[in-house]
Amino acid sequence: MKLDRITINPACMNGQPCIRNLRLTVRRVIELLATYSNREELYQEFPELEDEDIQQ
Repeated sequence: MKLDRITINPACMNGQPCIRNLRLTVRRVIELLATYSNREELYQEFPELEDEDIQQ
């Protein structure tokens, strides 16, 4: 499986894995999934996120 939505750039977010070169780390997305009761609330708060970002 190719993970094309997870990017690593040493110049962005201290090299932490991010979602599509956004300033949103994979770690933060996992934390948000635990916080929000449903994905629709998450998407309202973070409209740059797409369903494919989370599925991958």
